[in-house]
Amino acid sequence: MAKKDSAESRFEEYVGRLSRVLGHRDREEPLRAYLVGLCLPGERKSIEPLAARVDPRHVRARHQSLHHFVANAPWDPAAVLRAAREWVLDQMDRHGAVAAWIVDDTGMPKKGRHSVGVARQYCGPLGKQDNCQVAVSVSLANEAVSVPAAYRLYLPEGWAKDRKRCREASVPDDVSFKTKWEIALDQISELCREGVPEGPVVADAGYGATTAFRDGVTALRMPYIVGVTKETTVWAPGTEPLRPRSYRGRGRPPTLLRRAKGRKPVSIDYLARHLPAASWRVITWRQGVRGKMRSRFAFLRVRPAHRDEWRHSPRDVEWLIIEWPKGETEPTKAWLSTMPSDTLPDQLVRLAKLRWRIERDYQELKDEIGLDHFEGRGWRGFHHHGVLCIAAYAFLAAERARLSPPEPLSFLRAAPLPRGFKARGSSGTAGTARRQLHRHVPSPAYQGSPATFGLHMVRTPSAGRLAL
Repeated sequence: MAKKDSAESRFEEYVGRLSRVLGHRDREEPLRAYLVGLCLPGERKSIEPLAARVDPRHVRARHQSLHHFVANAPWDPAAVLRAAREWVLDQMDRHGAVAAWIVDDTGMPKKGRHSVGVARQYCGPLGKQDNCQVAVSVSLANEAVSVPAAYRLYLPEGWAKDRKRCREASVPDDVSFKTKWEIALDQISELCREGVPEGPVVADAGYGATTAFRDGVTALRMPYIVGVTKETTVWAPGTEPLRPRSYRGRGRPPTLLRRAKGRKPVSIDYLARHLPAASWRVITWRQGVRGKMRSRFAFLRVRPAHRDEWRHSPRDVEWLIIEWPKGETEPTKAWLSTMPSDTLPDQLVRLAKLRWRIERDYQELKDEIGLDHFEGRGWRGFHHHGVLCIAAYAFLAAERARLSPPEPLSFLRAAPLPRGFKARGSSGTAGTARRQLHRHVPSPAYQGSPATFGLHMVRTPSAGRLAL
């Protein structure tokens, strides 16, 4: 019997909360089995090795049960994600309010052409164009905890227009082509409607360089701090477009803003290169593996200039943050932000750089939880597997935030696999022990402040135990 307020009792309570939104009592048992399989060590986290890990004596029956639960059962992944999110928020509050809503996407390399959404497109993990699926997400984060709160597959335009292909992958009829930034804006809007604790929207230049995305976030009355390209044009501090010409009594009165020779916006790159030396300051934003992470920044109040000659009034003044590390021949990054004018420069930089947490989350969701291990081809299965991976990760993140140090999840034990068992798609034995989650071991790529830590993996003396 689980002790009251133990990790085991909390896990059972968590499974109970998630199962209540599944719509059918019979789904609680496969839900628990799937979450246990995702949390336990193992080389592959696709359905067959999960079935072998949680029920090695009845692999075929368990495989059928889990496959039906993930690929076919009509439960709402958004409802499960909401329940998981609420569980994490309870513990996130112990470390401070939500600091940001972080927009990002992640690519999952894939072979073939039949898996839903797969296409030749930019794949972040590979750093190049390749065959992959891409999911867009919005994560809630502060300096101690982060977890995806919205998750949806990006369906390329070629897929969306091919209705036969969509039917074969069971894509819902109401799903049409949307760009990644449009998907992200829909997700942000939905989170606002659900009353999720708000924070400034943080995104890289893949989203922030799109003026319509920034305008959409502003229309939702949320501040943002988003990356932009160095070619983005702005009005230098103290300048703005000319007002409409005076009406001369003929035709329609002029209403559009004007530009003139000597009165034009400039690129961020040009502006950075002509700033005086006194405009730059060195700021440290966190502790890294190799010491303090610092760089040189400039902070300006400017007006974005995108097509404002077709506007009736100038855009509002906002922050421009430019990063130009010492030793570099040109600026490396830039951000626009609608944070209040009295926001401290240190805070602006910390928010802009908070995206590292989501990059780390996705690294661990894939490497340890198996986010990119799903082998099905359908729309429903892709989202069900992704949400269950996030739900498993959310429980581990909440345990991390709850106690310092947290208790090992020793109650989750892998059953011994049949001799010689090897799952499809596996390069080795499916039961091979992997590194396990532990709060004291820093990630090879990241290390934050004492309050900022990740779900890092270590081996424990007892094989099959998942330690936090």
